[in-house]
Amino acid sequence: MRREGFTVTRAATGAEALAASDSDVVLLDLRLPDIDGLDVCRQIRERSDVPIIVVTARGEEADRVVGLELGADDYVVKPFGIRELIARIRAVTRRGRSTAPEKDIVQVGELELDSRARRVRLGSRELDLTPKEFDLLTALARDPGAVLSRRRLLEEVWETSWYGSTKTIDVHVAALRRKLGDPDWIETVRGVGFRLRT
Repeated sequence: MRREGFTVTRAATGAEALAASDSDVVLLDLRLPDIDGLDVCRQIRERSDVPIIVVTARGEEADRVVGLELGADDYVVKPFGIRELIARIRAVTRRGRSTAPEKDIVQVGELELDSRARRVRLGSRELDLTPKEFDLLTALARDPGAVLSRRRLLEEVWETSWYGSTKTIDVHVAALRRKLGDPDWIETVRGVGFRLRT
């Protein structure tokens, strides 16, 4: 990592990770000697929007789903290539630096997204979204009623042109539907992608 130009701070335990100073990105192994890595992920996400990439040997779909729902922005299963990991780090950090969309506030019915403050309100209720959930909802809300393909969502929200499974999108859409309190807000267009209903 240092050879690639990154400044690295290593934490050997979950407690050390939680006590560490702020970082631009967190690489989190789930097998820690003191605390379950998923608990560390949840606690970091509760207090910070820092991009979290889970790096683990746990490759089951259920593990990935739980990790993403707890707030991880990406999930890399061992063994992996260092070039892939570097590309994923650069993608999540680019996303964090990207400029706000043309309009700071997007309104769709009772739903209001403030891109500058990264806040979402539904009526009088503020929604607690992970960074990826926010980015996904923003992408859909920029053109309500328009169908966004899975590939376009991967490119816009995850900044990748991944050829494999797009299950991560389904996981985030399911989480958004729960938080919105009504599954009809986001419509699945079979074989194509998703749209935000107006």
